[in-house]
Amino acid sequence: MSKDKLIFIGVIGGSEVPPATSKLAEEVGREIALRGAILVCGGLSGVMEAACKGAVSEGGLTIGILPGEDRSSANPYVKIPIVTGVGYARNVAVVRTAQAVIAIDGSYGTLTEIGYALQAGIPVIGLGTWALSIDGRVENNIIIAKSAKDAVAKAIAAAKKQR
Repeated sequence: MSKDKLIFIGVIGGSEVPPATSKLAEEVGREIALRGAILVCGGLSGVMEAACKGAVSEGGLTIGILPGEDRSSANPYVKIPIVTGVGYARNVAVVRTAQAVIAIDGSYGTLTEIGYALQAGIPVIGLGTWALSIDGRVENNIIIAKSAKDAVAKAIAAAKKQR
């Protein structure tokens, strides 16, 4: 497949999540792989590890953009670890590598990634994640998904428009 045909889907979310969130992230990873897309994430634990596990279980390719300087810090399901040594600044690289981002749950790091993606014009699909408002007015710039399949379908469609 030529590089202009590849689809990169970012998966972002908390590094410490409850089992239900982990299961959802794993389903998202499986769906990404089944649709032939490449999963990009921060490469560590929680949502990132679960999504990578799901993708790898279906033969998918996973890229982990790591905050530290040690590739062995990547979760065991990251096939391509990218070492940055830049800490949370790697969040920019995670979202800028993706053509669409799926946000699952998440804390403030996830919120920053959502902000970076939206500022760059990269579509964000939300599964139980942050909602944004300005001066009490709800902003509808996060595309809400109802399930893992719905999230990945919306992400793939949005990514194809980004080409």
